[in-house]
This record gives sequence, C-alpha cells and structure tokens, in this order.
Amino acid sequence: MSQTLYLLRHGETEYNTQGRYQGELDSPLTDDGKFQVKQNAKMLKSIMGDPNEWRIISSPLGRAIQSTEIICETIGFDVNKVENDHRLSEVAVGSWAGLTTKEIEKTWPHLINNNDLYSWYFNSPDGESYDSVVNRLTDWLESIKNEPKVIAVSHGLTGRILRGIYAGMLKEDALKLEVSQSVFFKLSNKEIHKISLEFDDFY
Repeated sequence: MSQTLYLLRHGETEYNTQGRYQGELDSPLTDDGKFQVKQNAKMLKSIMGDPNEWRIISSPLGRAIQSTEIICETIGFDVNKVENDHRLSEVAVGSWAGLTTKEIEKTWPHLINNNDLYSWYFNSPDGESYDSVVNRLTDWLESIKNEPKVIAVSHGLTGRILRGIYAGMLKEDALKLEVSQSVFFKLSNKEIHKISLEFDDFY
C-alpha cells in the first residue's frame, strides 16, 4: 500500500526571531508565523483532496498545536480529531532551552568549539542525543506505516531528522536539510518533494 505523508513545520515564533533555541520550551507564533502557516495550509488544501480522508498528527508543543489549529481551520478539518504525539516534539536541548548561541558559548564554550554548524546542539549536557531522536522518529514512522494519508506537524530539527530517516540519509546530510517555515514536504515512495509557491522544487 502506498502512503503519502505531508510534513509541516510550525510557523515562526517569537523565540525564532530572537535566535533562541526552543527545544521543549515554548513561544507563541508571530504574525509572520501565522501567515506562513496559513499559506502552507492553502497550498496543502489545493493538493490534498478530501480532508476527512487524512489523519493529522501534531507535536504536543504549543507552537505546533497553534499551527495545527490554523491548518485545520484553513483546510476544513475538525481540530478535535487531531492526535498529539510526543515523538514529533522538537529535540530537547536541556539547559540550553531559551538561550541564544552567544549565551551558550559564554557558559559552555568547550561544548561548542570544534563542532560543526549542524551537530553541536546535541552536545547539551542534559539534552537529547541524536540517536535518541532517531529512535523515537523511527518508531513513529513505523507506527503509521499502514496509514495511507498522514499530515504531521512538527519542528525544524525534528523535521530534518525525520526526512533523513525516511530517505536513508547519513546524519551529516540530514542535519543540513532545509528548514524554511514557508515550505512543507511530501514524503512518498521513499522520495521527498518540497512544496512551495513555486511547486517545482525537488531534491
């Protein structure tokens, strides 16, 4: 049985604009963030067919739930049917949550130095490991494998890793994947298609 999975990220938050790492903390959507979600939802509506044929699963974090509510309103889906799944939550960064890179560097310089741009945030002393995130997302993908039509609302880093698992990518390649809040992704037949206003971007 073929499956179509649409993967969306929450819209821009106040912490995003301040360059703060959110992890499991929360921050409300900005006006731009609400607009981003609505635009993505309009594109989704134009290609998804009957919304009642879909299963919508969201991260339980507030910024994802706020985005999911906008999506449901736009596509005509009963928000009460949305499922929350902690496995779609953002990567936990422990003591680093709510801090900027500069603030982290000031207190934990040895945990950032000599690390590349993409993987250093797994060095948080009480945060989540990459392998732990892979395990929970692999488990989630396995749990929905018999569902033909799924929409998932998640986060930037979690979304990168989920796409990497889906396409069988190496860690260093997965962590470099795009995390724009103005696009979303169709995962089907082990291929990933980026959906944006241009509709023709592939990788």
